[in-house]
Amino acid sequence: MAFHVRDPETDRVVRELAAAKGTSLTETIRAACEAELKAFDPAGRKADLRERLRPIWEEMKKHPSTGLAADKAFYDSLNDE
Repeated sequence: MAFHVRDPETDRVVRELAAAKGTSLTETIRAACEAELKAFDPAGRKADLRERLRPIWEEMKKHPSTGLAADKAFYDSLNDE
């Protein structure tokens, strides 16, 4: 179950992050991979998008809807119908 990192730059970055966070190499790698998985997860992104759009949707619901008849009348008036 061990990983062997052969790239010196990757080793340096992981060790630097672990030292900055005060965590072990294993904890640092796990946390970084979990964060990356969460960012990559399409379902997670959709949920985040829904949460960001919720205030906009709530604000839109405060305004009255014109309904189909009003919309048709408006578009008909554009064509002098």
